[in-house]
Amino acid sequence: MLRPEVTEFVRAKLVFASSILFLVVALFVFLSPELKNVSRETFASETPTNAQVSEGLTCQCGCGLTVANCNMPTCGFSVPMRREIDRMIGEGKTRAQIIAFYRSQYGEKVLSAPTTEGFNILAWTMPFIALALGGGLMVLAVGRWHSNQPPTPSESKSGAPPASFDPELRRKLEKELEERR
Repeated sequence: MLRPEVTEFVRAKLVFASSILFLVVALFVFLSPELKNVSRETFASETPTNAQVSEGLTCQCGCGLTVANCNMPTCGFSVPMRREIDRMIGEGKTRAQIIAFYRSQYGEKVLSAPTTEGFNILAWTMPFIALALGGGLMVLAVGRWHSNQPPTPSESKSGAPPASFDPELRRKLEKELEERR
């Protein structure tokens, strides 16, 4: 078994390494120019199809599906919206323009995925942050459990009483056990 100083050192190294990894990932996510332009690149399309545009919009009838996947034949939201999307595509509008139109009309709730701008970046990063924190907490917990294990019988001196052995308490225990028999 390793000495307590060694396990503490290893645990400190693991915590430090996981903290550095978390900071590097966080800096990459928040400062990466590619991630800042994902929403613009994703929405930019030269000749969009109705399916491409309607996949980016959430149906507001309460079904929880996208406009493209809403399976209610008489839906009061997705059916007219698909017709309007076809009309806008016919006018030559891009996917980004059509989605921006509906975003301005209904707000961000109409988008099927959060944008990668501003506060919405948390929706993209929180799962990874939670995994990193959970993994770090597991490493700490396992390290504490490992360092607080009682010594096994083979590690203690055989036949020697424990350091906190009190002969008076031993006599009282034996006396009470005799009285109960």
